[in-house]
Amino acid sequence: MSVIVQYFVIITHIIIIASAFKISSKSDDISTEIVQTDNKTQPQQIHLSLGDNPTQMVATWSTMSPTDTIVRYGVGQLVTVHMGTMTNFSNGVNHDQYIHSAIMDQLTPNTSYIYQVGSGNPNEMSKIYNFTTTPIGNNWSPRFCVYGDLGFINPQSYSRILSDVNKGMYDMIIHVGDFAYDLDSNFGDMGDKFMRLMEPIAARLPYMTSPGNHENAGNFSNYKNRFRMPNNDNQNMFYSYNVGPIHFISISTEYYFYVNYGLMQLLNQYKWLAEELKTANLPENRAKQPWIIVLGHRPLYCTNSDGNDCGIAADWLRYGVPFIHLLGIEDLLYLNGVDLAIWAHEHTYERMWPVYQEKVVNSSTPGQPYFNPKATVHIVSGSAGCQEDHDEFPQVEKDYSAFHSTDYGYSRMTVYNSTHLYFEQVSDDQKGKIIDQIWLIKTKHGSFLND
Repeated sequence: MSVIVQYFVIITHIIIIASAFKISSKSDDISTEIVQTDNKTQPQQIHLSLGDNPTQMVATWSTMSPTDTIVRYGVGQLVTVHMGTMTNFSNGVNHDQYIHSAIMDQLTPNTSYIYQVGSGNPNEMSKIYNFTTTPIGNNWSPRFCVYGDLGFINPQSYSRILSDVNKGMYDMIIHVGDFAYDLDSNFGDMGDKFMRLMEPIAARLPYMTSPGNHENAGNFSNYKNRFRMPNNDNQNMFYSYNVGPIHFISISTEYYFYVNYGLMQLLNQYKWLAEELKTANLPENRAKQPWIIVLGHRPLYCTNSDGNDCGIAADWLRYGVPFIHLLGIEDLLYLNGVDLAIWAHEHTYERMWPVYQEKVVNSSTPGQPYFNPKATVHIVSGSAGCQEDHDEFPQVEKDYSAFHSTDYGYSRMTVYNSTHLYFEQVSDDQKGKIIDQIWLIKTKHGSFLND
C-alpha cells in the first residue's frame, strides 16, 4: 500500500470514528473575575526547565506589559547577565501577556546557583531564587515528583508537594498533562493564577511537562507558549531528554483525539517516536541511559469505569487507528524495551502488572513480577487534585491491574542506578501515607522481543 493511500485510509477512518466517539474536556471553562496585576512589568509565573544540554537551565516568566528580558545568575552572586527573548501572547480580549525566556548556560554540574529575572530595571526584577544543577554523567540517583491533573481549584496535593520541595526531596518535577483547569479559561486568567501558584515550586526545580486534553484550546496554544521544553522543535508537544541513567521521552497522546487540528502532527510524532526509541535502544545508548521512560497524558492501560477512557481511547493509543491498526504506540514500546510508562488523565492512581496486548507478562522469577519483567510497566498518576470528581473503578477488575486507589495524591520516583528503580504513591487524604510502592529491577535492558 502506498504512503498516499495509507494516509487516505487513516484520514477516512479517523473522521468516521471521531464523529461517533466525541472526545472533549471533562468540564466546562470556569468563569472567574480577571485579576489585574498592579505592576504589569513585574515578573510573575517564573518556572525552570532543562536546557538542550546539561550545562543549561531555562527560566521562563510572564509580564503584562513588554519589557526587556534579562536573567542574572551565579554561584553566591549574580555575576553573569544574559539577554533572552520575549513573545507577545494574546489570550483574548484585554489579556495580552508577554512571555519571556532566558538561558543560563555554562553551568557547573552539581552546583547551587542563585538567579533573578526581569527587565534589568531594579524595580522590575523578581525575587532571588536558587536551583541546583544535576551531577554530570549517569552515575547518580535522580529523584522525581510525578503527577498529572493538578488544577488551580482544589489543588489537593499542592501543599504537601511544596513541603517536600522545601525539604529538598526532589531534583525535578514531572507534570504529565492537565494544568490549571484550564490554562485558557477566562481569557487565560486561570492559567496565570495556576502558574503563580506553582512559582514557589517551579522556580526552584526543573518543571517538565506533557500536554493533556485540558490544554487543547487553540491547538494547545497556551501550553505551547507558556512552557519551554528542551529540544523544542515541536513546540513542547513531543521531545526527549536525559537525566542521569534515564532517557525520558514525552509525547502528546492528544494528537490521536484532536485530529481537527490536523493529522500530520500525529504522523510526524509517530515517525519521530519510532526513530527516537530505536536510537535510544541502541546498545551504545542503552549503556549510558539504560532506563527508557515514556511520559504522556492519556493512559494505554487503565481500568476506571469512566466512559471510553479505558476502552476505546486506550485501544486507539495501544493499537492505532481501528480496523487498520496503524500508528499504535504499544508495539513501539515493546520492540524497544521501554521500561516504564507514566500516564495521568484518570483522577486516580493505578499500577499495572507488566502487560502487553492486554495480557500479563510478569517476570519468570516466582513472586517477583517486577524483576526483569517481560513487558513495559504502566502507571497512572492523575490524582493530584482539581475541581473534578475522582474516576471510580469497576467491581470486576482487569487481570493486569495490580493496585489502584481513588485517594488524592502524587508519586515519587527514584532511579538509584542502572538496575534499581523505586516508585511510590503518596496519599494526601491519608496525611502523606505511602499507599503503594514497588521496586522495578532490571539486570538487563532492551527489546522484549528476545524474552
